[in-house]
Amino acid sequence: MIAIIDYDAGNLKSVEKAFAALGLEAIATRDHKEILQADQVVLPGVGSFGNSMDQLRKYELDKVIGEVVEKHTPFLGICLGLQLLFEGSEESKGVEGLGILEGEIVKIPDKPGLKIPHMGWNSLSFPRPGRLFEGIEEGVYVYFVHSYYLKAREESIVRAVTEYSTALPVSVEKNQVFACQFHPEKSSSMGLKMLQNFARTGGDDKCLPKD
Repeated sequence: MIAIIDYDAGNLKSVEKAFAALGLEAIATRDHKEILQADQVVLPGVGSFGNSMDQLRKYELDKVIGEVVEKHTPFLGICLGLQLLFEGSEESKGVEGLGILEGEIVKIPDKPGLKIPHMGWNSLSFPRPGRLFEGIEEGVYVYFVHSYYLKAREESIVRAVTEYSTALPVSVEKNQVFACQFHPEKSSSMGLKMLQNFARTGGDDKCLPKD
């Protein structure tokens, strides 16, 4: 079972439907026991960094996420879910993130002719192999909605990059922690392929439908 963390940050239904389209069992929940017993855990999210951290702490889900990561349960952050994994964001100065990965979230720089927030389809390049992108060719287009992007301290964790005003790291992988700034659940068949690849990261394919 895949647990989708519900902390009132929206975007849960589209993620749940994407996994269902793959024949995978996924539930939106904030129940600590269900999350800790899940085979994989997903943290989606839209909204502000500070408010979302407040919501995670309100339900003590920050602690649960820490336990999930310590157990090496495969964990996927999507959009704001990627940003929250890091130490802080220019959007909400003084608010500490989850700090699971090292780095900060900064504003996409202005550039003539480009609108912020960045909304729409952009192609990916893969500076390093990533398990989310197995069987996916470089140049694949995925869907974005964001105004802030990641500056990771460890360059080695960056698995995908896109160009928008500057080079934006948009997917990371470290141990069993994965995250993407774009929305795989809204990125057509290739996005679903990425979610299917994530469902295989537990090593025993328990969540995958049987042939």
